Amino acid sequence: MECAFCDNPEVNSRTAIENDLAFAFPTNIPITPGHMLVSPKRHVEYYEDLTAEERLAIDELHFKLLPALRSAFGAEGFNLAWNHGEAAGQAVPHFHLHIVPRKQGDTGIYQYDPRVFLYRPGSRATSPNEELDEVVKSIRGVL
Repeated sequence: MECAFCDNPEVNSRTAIENDLAFAFPTNIPITPGHMLVSPKRHVEYYEDLTAEERLAIDELHFKLLPALRSAFGAEGFNLAWNHGEAAGQAVPHFHLHIVPRKQGDTGIYQYDPRVFLYRPGSRATSPNEELDEVVKSIRGVL
């Protein structure tokens, strides 16, 4: 099996920071300058497949990258996300956390708007409490 991260020497040569279990590198299709991916070294498709140690290793790099991205790119905030499964836009079957540096007034370089990408576009009505109670009831029913 060929993996866009595991088997790509260009990705490995662009590693900005790493530890024993994870590494971080800039994506080749950034949303904003400095857009980084943090990934386990072991080939793992989903977050829940990571070991506790791998999650901590990814978090360690995430926490080191935020101040570095503030300094290097003037980031004032961040979008942190991962896509889980093909239906949610996961194109590479190797877990990776996106760290997207953001600035005030940044409307989304490269036509990216998180409100369109992640949420229903346009104005949204507040859900009635009864509807939210049903959501909780449904989840509790299967836990």
